[in-house]
Amino acid sequence: MITGVMFRDGIISAANNISNSRQAVDALNIFPVPDGDTGTNMSMTITAAKKEVEGMPDDSNLGEVSSRCASALLRGARGNSGVILSLIFRGFAKAFKELDEASGKDVAKAFRMGTEAAYKAVMKPTEGTILTVIRKAAEAAEAMAEQNDDPIEVCGAALQAAREALAKTPEQLPVLKKAGVVDAGGQGLVLIFEGFNSVFGHDAVVQLIEGSSVEPVTAPDKKVVAEASGDIEFGYCSEFLIEKAKDAAEKDPLRLRAYLESIGDCVVVVDDDTIIKVHVHSNCPGNVIQSALKYGQLINIKIDNMRYQHRNAEVGVKEGDTPIQPTVSEPENKYGFVAVCAGEGLEELFKDLGADVIVSGGQTMNPSTDDILNAIMQTPAKTVFVLPNNKNIIMAAEQAIPMANDREVRVLQTKTIPQGISAMLSFDEGEDAETNQMTMMEMASAVETGQITFAARDSEIDGSPIKKGEVMGLCNGKIVFTGNDREEIAFKTVNKLFKKSQHSLVTLIYGEGVSEEAANDLEEKLRKKHKNDMEISVVNGGQPIYYYIISVE
Repeated sequence: MITGVMFRDGIISAANNISNSRQAVDALNIFPVPDGDTGTNMSMTITAAKKEVEGMPDDSNLGEVSSRCASALLRGARGNSGVILSLIFRGFAKAFKELDEASGKDVAKAFRMGTEAAYKAVMKPTEGTILTVIRKAAEAAEAMAEQNDDPIEVCGAALQAAREALAKTPEQLPVLKKAGVVDAGGQGLVLIFEGFNSVFGHDAVVQLIEGSSVEPVTAPDKKVVAEASGDIEFGYCSEFLIEKAKDAAEKDPLRLRAYLESIGDCVVVVDDDTIIKVHVHSNCPGNVIQSALKYGQLINIKIDNMRYQHRNAEVGVKEGDTPIQPTVSEPENKYGFVAVCAGEGLEELFKDLGADVIVSGGQTMNPSTDDILNAIMQTPAKTVFVLPNNKNIIMAAEQAIPMANDREVRVLQTKTIPQGISAMLSFDEGEDAETNQMTMMEMASAVETGQITFAARDSEIDGSPIKKGEVMGLCNGKIVFTGNDREEIAFKTVNKLFKKSQHSLVTLIYGEGVSEEAANDLEEKLRKKHKNDMEISVVNGGQPIYYYIISVE
């Protein structure tokens, strides 16, 4: 049987194991934009759980240990991979609830619940990722539990299946095969399971190699960038909660699920005594809303046009951040804002636009769910809008929604700084929260974003090599230009994004390492080319990583 102390030591061992290989897992990421990457995300996330449980006594039962582990993982989750990892362990905790120890069948149930929680969290589940690895592990665990109720054997079967699934990820995602790598998130999960197996199978906790550069996982020789994005059959992602009404015309959620499956895909309909959670991809979001209203009142509505969304990438954070206990502000105001950004100029800009609290973060510095929750609780408002301003922070922000019990939290899916700025500029104090959310996201989606940064590693795009340190120009997240002249790349990027018939305003936000003179020279060059067709603003954002962030409206 697996006891509480075994699970506690397993968490410690797992955290140490992935920390020892963190840099190698980071190296599996194939996109050259500088970031902290998956290994850092997952390592810091599970290390939060390690710190929470390592002091628990040996007589703690399994339910207590797994519950505290899941809570710490949720609060410490960083980046998409960290959030998915936390949801897997939340499923484990639900399966182990009130158990002193676990049998093989209990473990198999935990793997199944962890898998279900992970899949439900992802808008468009993609096979060949961490999701495939956990699903295959769960299937193997269930198969073994039917033959042998020994939990050690069940865990061993799950680990073996996870390894095999990881090895096959390049066959499922051509972009991985082209780069000659396995999925980074899946590799991280296998390392975590191996850490557990060291305790369960060998009664040995993997020891942390302090400051070591040892990389047990072989880092690949990366040659390509993966930017494959297939055609999206259903363009709108609708997600919301339904508060069940006693006098509702419809009461059976299975009927709602059946209807949604007839008009879309990726359907999730989960309910308890009072709430139905709905997620669906469709081409008719209006029909989705109308069908849901038959069951009760809708809250926390999100409708995203996925054809404007880019594929998720894994990024990480700096280590050594110490959680700060927030001062909880009474929710006195009607509305408040939390914005995520980095750089003194950008912080000041968002404050001028009305942000109550700034969370320091962005590319390479993803804040945790707890960081965002602390900021929400410091915001003196009944309804708090959160602007992540980075696609890899959205999932962590959304995990904070149910944790802020005394105020409503609405996470706007702003993926860039320009989107966040545009969203705040369109806020109307006189409108209700739902109308504001829809308007703000509509305006954010209309903004074109350019980013000028440097290549963090050697890579290749469309057959053209990129050298580490070269300047790159990104248009809405896609690498379009490379070279050595920073301002020339920025000039080309603006011209690529700007359409005379559609746009009139360009904002150049210059960051660390860029002088005011260089930014002004770029502005003058653009004025000469576009004359009165382009209104240009120059802002000292002070942001790291990006020489320029460019907004085109």
